[in-house]
Amino acid sequence: MNAVFAIGGKTLETGRLLLRPFMQIDLDDFYAYASVEGVGEMAGWQHHESKEKSQEILDSFIREDKVFALVDKSTGKVIGSLGVEKYEMEDKLTEFDGLLGREIGFVLSREYWGRGLMPEAVKVVTDFLFKHCNLDFLLCGYFNFNVQSKRVQEKCGFKPYRALVMDTSMGTKEAGTLNLLLNPEKDIKLNFSHPETLIFSKR
Repeated sequence: MNAVFAIGGKTLETGRLLLRPFMQIDLDDFYAYASVEGVGEMAGWQHHESKEKSQEILDSFIREDKVFALVDKSTGKVIGSLGVEKYEMEDKLTEFDGLLGREIGFVLSREYWGRGLMPEAVKVVTDFLFKHCNLDFLLCGYFNFNVQSKRVQEKCGFKPYRALVMDTSMGTKEAGTLNLLLNPEKDIKLNFSHPETLIFSKR
């Protein structure tokens, strides 16, 4: 089941990044990367065609308090985001009954692709969610055309869980893979539902 989560002012740190809540002063940086064609589309959303759209989304980030801003420590610029979202199909994925989890999603400025920054961010967040928030599992998905996201998730220990056709916020459907990461500090055994989409190898 979905765990309750809020950033609550928490800041996480890697060698090159700070992860903190979004603030209104981030609008220009947010728009700078979210308006680049192809960045949002890799994650299933339309790139921002106006700063007003970025303001609308930024307001929701601040209000809902579940999306980290990724800050380049060398410049102070916000260069991406990492959200700790509720996972869908909570009522159908009965293997998670009695367990606490969330789904993460991430976006990085095109200017910073290929530098290994996103695995840094994902690893520090998964560690925080497992060790400090006591979550049992995390989900993370990618559209099958998004090879970069697939590699990030593999590097961070996520395993293929389900093959799905996923809805995008642009009103399209894309073939995708939902990955699963179990808390390594816990001995979790799952009785999987819906074998028709299952691709997870039981341990």
